Amino acid sequence: MNFLYPDMLILILAIGVLAVDLILPQDEESNAPFLMSWLGLASIAVILITQTPPPGDYMVGFGTYTINGISTIMKLLFTLACLFSILLSKSYFTAGGNLRGKMNRHSEFMALMIFCTFGMYTVASAGDMISLFVGIELSTIPLYILSSFYKDDRSSTEAAIKYIVMGSVSTAIGLFGFSFIYGAVGYVGFEDITNFVVNNPRDPFIWIGFILILSSLGFKLGLAPFHMWAPDVYQGAPTPVTTFLSVGSKSVAVTALMLLIYGPLSAIHQETNTLLIVLACLSMVIGNLGAMRQKELRRFMAYSSIAQAGYILVGFLGKGEFAQSSIIFYLFVFMFTNVCTFFIFSIIGQKRTESFSSLRGLSKEKPMLAALLMMCMFSLAGIPPFAGFTGKFILFASAAKEGYYWMVLVGALNSTVSLYYYLLIIKEAYINKPDENQPPLHLNTLQKINLSILGTGVVLIGLIPIFYNRVSELVNLS
Repeated sequence: MNFLYPDMLILILAIGVLAVDLILPQDEESNAPFLMSWLGLASIAVILITQTPPPGDYMVGFGTYTINGISTIMKLLFTLACLFSILLSKSYFTAGGNLRGKMNRHSEFMALMIFCTFGMYTVASAGDMISLFVGIELSTIPLYILSSFYKDDRSSTEAAIKYIVMGSVSTAIGLFGFSFIYGAVGYVGFEDITNFVVNNPRDPFIWIGFILILSSLGFKLGLAPFHMWAPDVYQGAPTPVTTFLSVGSKSVAVTALMLLIYGPLSAIHQETNTLLIVLACLSMVIGNLGAMRQKELRRFMAYSSIAQAGYILVGFLGKGEFAQSSIIFYLFVFMFTNVCTFFIFSIIGQKRTESFSSLRGLSKEKPMLAALLMMCMFSLAGIPPFAGFTGKFILFASAAKEGYYWMVLVGALNSTVSLYYYLLIIKEAYINKPDENQPPLHLNTLQKINLSILGTGVVLIGLIPIFYNRVSELVNLS
């Protein structure tokens, strides 16, 4: 039963944060929701780090909910993503904390973030198609609301409308896919589906269902050609929401895809690689080409994330525990690097527009901030010795192990191309002449602490083997 403590605590925390307004006097400046949220999430993260999951699968509810090594490590990732996003949001609830204005309703914002994380937990522990679908929706619906948290901001409202319309279509397509698989098998349990696919690998309903589910997950993962929502939503949503969306939504889609491909659909994994290759190539090329033309920082990161999703799909060409370990490890690398980048953008956004021109002169004004931004860009580009290089190397190695050397070459070439537009960010910070009319930047103690932790992660995760070894150990337990 102790294996379920993190899952129960995250739900209790979400309800508790939501109830704070009923207990405390109505005070928009109260720090109680913020303190309760980050302390609770930090405690849950510590539990997940110190917890040793059972070997194999610990089944709950007739196999509908499963605890194993993979679910434990993914829950840690989701918890850290939510924790850092909430820490980033602190300045957005204070006057002058962001150029777009102050956000209100602490409790609702924090609670929605944590409820979203609980949905991600459900995906990681899904034991059948129903729990998987419910988890995906629980992790998505709160993001529709969070995207429009700037009620009077037209771009925020527009982003939320686009997101919910396209998200609803994606949900319908995914549910249609699940219904095809259920129609073929007659059961929703992963074990029953596995047995059916082993005996009927060419069943047309299974293939139609997989294609529809892949399309739905492609939307949440931000794969091309399902990526059209990403730039507008990344730009319009509040930066803390964009941060959580870029890491959490992408990671939960990868988790769902990993559950299917290495679980009930493992018997047709080799045949599904053709679809994955097409989507990976499209995502890498479209993401890289789109990023080159951007001048707004968050739209730039949207296209960067599309390309990163393509790299992640390359890892799916591998088989077994090594491929799963490489994918999960890269998600951690991506989380630390992306969150650190958005932290820097949020500091820029306190007094300036979040655009390339606002970075000019950063190396002279805030040299440590500029150095950290450069580290993040090099990590995303896969330049050693930063974590992004190690993550991509292991990710591509899983594909090379199965003989997909040409896909490794495609990935390496796209990484080389991506270095060009990541260098554009560095050029703005280090080379271009600063604008003397720009308001000065200020960092508070909380921002400095978080940037120190994230920056350390960007470097050390790739250099110290203990991180990857721990991921491999937990995957092998599953």
